[in-house]
Amino acid sequence: MTKFANAAALEGFRRELLRQRDSIKGTVTICGGTGCQTSQAKKVIDALRAELARRGLTKEIHLRPTGCHGFCEQGPLMVVEPGKVFYCHITPDDAAEIVEKTVIKGEVIQRLLYTDPVSGKKIHSEDDIPFYRAQDRQLLSQNRQVNPLDINDYIAIGGYASLAKTLAKMKPKSVIDEVAASGLRGRGGGGFPTGRKWLECHDAPGEEKYVICNADEGDPGAYMDRCVLEGNPHLVLEGMMIGAFAVGASQGYVYVRNEYPLAVEHVRAAVDQARELGLLGEKILGSRFSFDVEIARGGGAFVCGESTALMASLEGTVGEPRAKDVHTVVDGLWHKPTVLNNVETWANVPSIMGKGAAWFKAKGSKGSKGTKILALTGHIKNTGLVEVAMGTPLRTVLYDIGGGPSRSKDIKAVQTGGPSGGCLPASKFDLPVDFDALYDAGSMVGSGGMVVMDQGTCMVDVAKYFLDFLQDESCGKCVPCRLGIDRMLEIVTAISEGRGKPEHLPLLEDLAETMSLTALCGLGKTAANPVLSTLRYFRDEYEAHIKQGQCPAGVCQALIEYNIDESKCTACGACLRACPYHAIQGKKKEPHHIVAAQCQKCGICHAECKFDAIQVA
Repeated sequence: MTKFANAAALEGFRRELLRQRDSIKGTVTICGGTGCQTSQAKKVIDALRAELARRGLTKEIHLRPTGCHGFCEQGPLMVVEPGKVFYCHITPDDAAEIVEKTVIKGEVIQRLLYTDPVSGKKIHSEDDIPFYRAQDRQLLSQNRQVNPLDINDYIAIGGYASLAKTLAKMKPKSVIDEVAASGLRGRGGGGFPTGRKWLECHDAPGEEKYVICNADEGDPGAYMDRCVLEGNPHLVLEGMMIGAFAVGASQGYVYVRNEYPLAVEHVRAAVDQARELGLLGEKILGSRFSFDVEIARGGGAFVCGESTALMASLEGTVGEPRAKDVHTVVDGLWHKPTVLNNVETWANVPSIMGKGAAWFKAKGSKGSKGTKILALTGHIKNTGLVEVAMGTPLRTVLYDIGGGPSRSKDIKAVQTGGPSGGCLPASKFDLPVDFDALYDAGSMVGSGGMVVMDQGTCMVDVAKYFLDFLQDESCGKCVPCRLGIDRMLEIVTAISEGRGKPEHLPLLEDLAETMSLTALCGLGKTAANPVLSTLRYFRDEYEAHIKQGQCPAGVCQALIEYNIDESKCTACGACLRACPYHAIQGKKKEPHHIVAAQCQKCGICHAECKFDAIQVA
């Protein structure tokens, strides 16, 4: 491979790639993301490759392993073209049949099609699956178009054309103006206007400046950044290059979570390939712009997702945040002006520069433009990665895309924005996915985590869970966070165990509000959101724990008891065999009963009973 001397050489290479691909008669695109790899996707890919080779079809049929397609619970999954035939839950044993029937003969294998859980019908095309149909997949759709380990795939679909345009035709200030006009706001949590951040860094004094990609995604259940970085690393690199040109930086860093080995592998390969072609390094595409990127593994701490803590970690010191009296765009990495954006923010930049600010701004709501990737998890039928236009109602995400509750219980709440987000009740499901609207409701868009909870969830227990997580992950540098989280967790634990007092509720609110006002960093300031939001919308559950000594959801072990309704018990013995504590007794053909002194309230018997005979009191 030779280095591109200028933009014309890059465009000529793209045209040659497309000419070579004219002979391809079909494409098999299979998800090779982390989720699908846990379901043997790699073995499926190997089996398909071997079968195509055995039949002499490797030049006619393009097998493309890709990053995540989003519908993770259906993996391994693939799309066969022509025809956009969507297959899911594939095994290595299916490879020969797929090649024989679908690739060669154009036949559809019914047993491998997706079955709609609502209608029970088999769906032939990916476009007709409700999970995909209701989305606006601007970033995620590109994952299907590229092999993340092959830069040629990215160049073939127009990759690095926005960089070429920027270097050949634009000035740094005009790039910033375009990003500002698009209305792009940071996708990492704060929602700060990206153009404004870049302008402040551009105007900051000093010749040495840096850009950083924050891929230290630590929210439980969130994997949006991992998906983009694994599936399309060149898109992120191109966005960083454009940003570096705009602010005057010559060095960039991708700070990636240590627990993301596949993302690390793919972004390292992308950096190496870009360097080999001259897209990273000195005088890129014949311009005066020079830029390079290094990969840094995360420190394993949730707090390292905070901008100043991340920079401290990059510098080789303890990942602790610092006071915000001086902005990092002026005094950042090694006290130099620095722009830090997350993976999804950088990934939006090439499209904005290629299609224009007006195109990006046409999507979304008044104060929140473009699309947002969400990680949909919890008590919902369709879990996975979802991309919707900003301003889309929560109800659309939960029911049209998510398919509604996964169990027979109604959805009670959704927690948005990760552990520092808030829990919103069903009465708020008409709120839009919008930075300002969710903030006003006591939650946040955050990085995009969305945990769905049904009526079997105790909101006191939810607050306790997130406080426990945040206590472990707090760096402990500032007193409000270090002591405030500890004290709130003590109080919420007491309430969940039946030791709560009425005066605990105003004390919790006072502690939470004090933390929000006085904590050192953004993580500390929002750590109280799970408590404040559950008190705001589910105060009756706290009061039931305190005043009645009851957990309405039947979750808090200290406040519940299990018993067997003899009128429903069939004496099948399933609960007796499942109980690890031998707390269930009974003879054949006689109703069973629970020995309260031996019962550890683990709930295994309740889950095993098929006849609803085991009751929670």
